[in-house]
Amino acid sequence: MTRNDAPTTPTTDDSTDGYLPIADHGVIGDLRTAALVGINGRIDWFCCPRFDSPSVFGALLDSAEGGSWDISMVDGLVTTRQFYLPDSNVLVTRFMSEDGVAEVQDLMPLTKPKDPDHRTRIVRRIECVRGHVRMSMRLDPRFDYGRGERTVELDDDNHATLAGGDLTLHLASDATLTRADDGSIGAEIELRVGEATTFTLGVDEIPAEEVDSEASELVVHATVRFWQAWLAQSNYTGRWREMVHRAALVLKLMTHEPTGAIVASITTALPEEIGGERNWDYRYVWIRDAAFSLYGLLRLGFNDEAAAFMGWLTRRFSDGGDDNGRPLRLMYTIDGETPPDEKPLEHWEGYRGSTPVNVGNGATNQLQLDIYGELIDSVYLFNKYGPGISYNSWNQLCEVMSWLVDNWDQSDESIWEVRSESQNFVYSRLMCWVAFERMIRMSRQRGLPGDVGTWMTTRDEIFTQIMEKGWNDKREAFTQTFESDHLDASLLLIPAVKLLSPTDPRFLSTLAAIEGQLVSDSLVFRYDSSDHDDGLSGTEGTFSLCSFWYVEALTRVGRRADARLALEKMFTHANHLGLYAEQVGLTGEQLGNFPQAFTHLALISAAFNLDRELGA
Repeated sequence: MTRNDAPTTPTTDDSTDGYLPIADHGVIGDLRTAALVGINGRIDWFCCPRFDSPSVFGALLDSAEGGSWDISMVDGLVTTRQFYLPDSNVLVTRFMSEDGVAEVQDLMPLTKPKDPDHRTRIVRRIECVRGHVRMSMRLDPRFDYGRGERTVELDDDNHATLAGGDLTLHLASDATLTRADDGSIGAEIELRVGEATTFTLGVDEIPAEEVDSEASELVVHATVRFWQAWLAQSNYTGRWREMVHRAALVLKLMTHEPTGAIVASITTALPEEIGGERNWDYRYVWIRDAAFSLYGLLRLGFNDEAAAFMGWLTRRFSDGGDDNGRPLRLMYTIDGETPPDEKPLEHWEGYRGSTPVNVGNGATNQLQLDIYGELIDSVYLFNKYGPGISYNSWNQLCEVMSWLVDNWDQSDESIWEVRSESQNFVYSRLMCWVAFERMIRMSRQRGLPGDVGTWMTTRDEIFTQIMEKGWNDKREAFTQTFESDHLDASLLLIPAVKLLSPTDPRFLSTLAAIEGQLVSDSLVFRYDSSDHDDGLSGTEGTFSLCSFWYVEALTRVGRRADARLALEKMFTHANHLGLYAEQVGLTGEQLGNFPQAFTHLALISAAFNLDRELGA
């Protein structure tokens, strides 16, 4: 699928309120951290040195006080376009006017996997490709979410040092730099066709020879080769190669290479409803999200990433669980620690006035029993398609199952992390069933020792409970909880995890009920937030993860034409680069944190399975 619908954005007026639409961004990264680059040439989100570090550029969440790095074209009517260099995460923003065309190549350099000498940097290379152009650069960092004191020193015409708190950054260029009264660093550049200039921002000093136009061009080429070599490992050759490979590149960007961790998103506090309070910090490692991401990467043949995450996970087993005696936390920092407590940044106004601007996550101590099923299902797939789990890892899983035998029959907060009281969620029971069923399979397939008799008895007890208490005769559907008749799109996974056949009347009836209440022209709400209390005010958009699950459910029940149409419609909701946030509003706007791992892994799974059903 070729995307030709890139937005046209005047660089002289970002928007009426200083904020670009969430979708009007691309992402660059170096497998340690990442940055968002707007269609207007502004970097308005960047945390350094890690995904979960305080921001250096945060204009995405406060256009006036958050800090940004702007490159724009001076004078005349200007339009812009964005694209990635083929099969890479090197982003190009094109500025077009009657007098000339300039391209800004944005990247975070990567030259070889697991490079011990890696240094985090942002390279912004400006090249004139037609006529002549005048460009303006303004660097205005605001350290520690805009709270830190900032010192700015212009060391000479081509180098500046910027410091705040315990972070020092260096800016080097082959252009002349100036320091404004407000402490920002600026430059004015005039280029003719074939000429280029470079700005490099890094965590250590940058030699002058690295920023001349020839050297920076070599860095661009080397980084493109890195990404192309990585993507060449993909075994996907189906109908939607461009979209699937872009999704894979996004998932790789959210991998922390030094540890093997996979974060859920690179942003915090982007709203699920403009002006609403559902604004969460997703810069951490959810066991659920990472397990699903592992599945998506495994399906495409990226076994190294799967093995790295399994290594990270094995270390979590050795950590001894959480403060409540559970064998795993539901989320971790990149290093495997407990995420910080949730607190608002009260000095920031939030994206388009959406407060609170939360950092940290208050769901850390919730009980979400479904994570054990998602985790063990991914381990099962790793054991099936990858090199297989170690003896120590198997023993640790057996210890997890001993705990789950005694604790699966509890109320919890489940996959959607509700902020109301815990309930008996059917999805959590479903995934507990998956945990036991997959452990039984692994034991039998590899002859691994385990308490298979107890696992089988527990598995069957869970199955019976789902059938008797999770099924609602009035709704003729499986419902969200035992206590209510509300529907939940997570139950679209019932045939995917093989609890029931896709042609089982109970699942077909559940699918019909979900289509009647939660599906809006192929877009799917995760549940109806207007008819029951999830502990939060306001509403939200449709959940793109669930929309791709809907495609997969249609595929499995044999409605292939419907599935293909729904998938193609979902592709139209990607942004101009093929990227997705967490949600899509009913008028097509992207909502929530961006880009979202959940969404892209579900795209991979839906496309992979539909391709297989459609045949060559």
